[in-house]
Amino acid sequence: MSRANWGSKLGFILATAGSAVGLGAIWKFPYMAGKNGGGAFLVVYLACVFTVGIGMLLAEMAIGRAAQKSATTAYRNLKGGLWPWAGRLSVLCSFVILSFYSVVGGWTFAYLYQSITGAAITSNVTELGNIFSQFIANPSLAILYTTLFLGVTMLVVLGGVQQGIERCSKVLMPLLFGLLILLIGRSLTLPGAMAGVDYFLTPDFSQVNAPMILDAMGLALFSLSVGMGLLIAYGSYVAPDTNLAKTSVWITLLGTLACLLAGLLVLPAVFAFNVDPSAGPGLTFITMPAIFAQMPFGQLFAIAFFLLLIFAALTSSVSILEPLVAFLMDEFHFERKPATWLASGSVWVFSIPAALSFGAMKDVLFFGKNAFDLMDYASSNIMLPAGGLLSALFVGWAIWPRMHQDLHLEGSARILPAFRVVCAWVSPLVIGAIWWHSL
Repeated sequence: MSRANWGSKLGFILATAGSAVGLGAIWKFPYMAGKNGGGAFLVVYLACVFTVGIGMLLAEMAIGRAAQKSATTAYRNLKGGLWPWAGRLSVLCSFVILSFYSVVGGWTFAYLYQSITGAAITSNVTELGNIFSQFIANPSLAILYTTLFLGVTMLVVLGGVQQGIERCSKVLMPLLFGLLILLIGRSLTLPGAMAGVDYFLTPDFSQVNAPMILDAMGLALFSLSVGMGLLIAYGSYVAPDTNLAKTSVWITLLGTLACLLAGLLVLPAVFAFNVDPSAGPGLTFITMPAIFAQMPFGQLFAIAFFLLLIFAALTSSVSILEPLVAFLMDEFHFERKPATWLASGSVWVFSIPAALSFGAMKDVLFFGKNAFDLMDYASSNIMLPAGGLLSALFVGWAIWPRMHQDLHLEGSARILPAFRVVCAWVSPLVIGAIWWHSL
């Protein structure tokens, strides 16, 4: 079976950047910035992204390109021994993340519908909270919208690398950035919005402390999709003559730009209406609809906002499903269509407990957590850091001569000393600190 390839460098960059421009960028980054002092968090986050983050992104793509296989097979072909278990861990991580991510993706479809009907457009935050609670507790609706979101994701991946993932990214990514800019234009014209801009862009370094730095580093790695095998799978579709170092810069810039734009969208609006910038999960599904209700033509902007969330969610979910499909194709020699159906169907089965975690199964707890929270905790706090740690050690120590040769041949010799230090020492220490802190 011949290996699929990206049709163009632009398609590869947009598809890989799309994995970073997910719900985390549009929702989590503004919330984390609001929680950690605004401008100071932004500076620390950017420092983390353009040191350890970009180094890890390059490392995982280089593994995929070197082996021309997805994570498990790549670890086996490049080194063997126990290393394929690092690939299996990353595949399991993608599986778990997509199982609960599809539930949240379903919420975005539901809120787009409610924005169109006007059901979720009210300035009464208590009423919006009740609407949200009742919706996520409704088992039929929760499963229906989860199925819808996962079904759309599956259809894109069924199309393959060029006709599915790349084509989708070339459409959704420009639309996503266009909607972001449109909404920012409205947000910045609100009375009092400049206070939010000042909060977001003016650093107060007295806010910097160890927990904030760890939060920034954790978000940097999560937002760049490090540790779940995604970048290895995408790297395996790259032509050998592609300059991965330069490409990594472009991917990182696009992912970071989305976070910056999301901050300029949410925080000025939050300050304009005197809302707590650290409002947390409710910022997207409760606070923002209340803000839109107070704007002229607020319903139209609400529709645009939830379209934006859908585009962001899909660019990420597609990239999370692909490593599962690639695993079945490389390890068990499935064709793409049956591999996509099997992977999607398996994820759907495991998404049901997550979808029911706030209603029918809210009292079913594992280690004191419902199914949704357990999946989130296990993937974000255990599997992702472990996957990132292992890929760093793999590149920095186990296969460094091969990585050195490949990057030297592509013309990236100048970065090799710094890249080795990041992979062999800095990333393992930083990820270990994040792991320790989160546990």
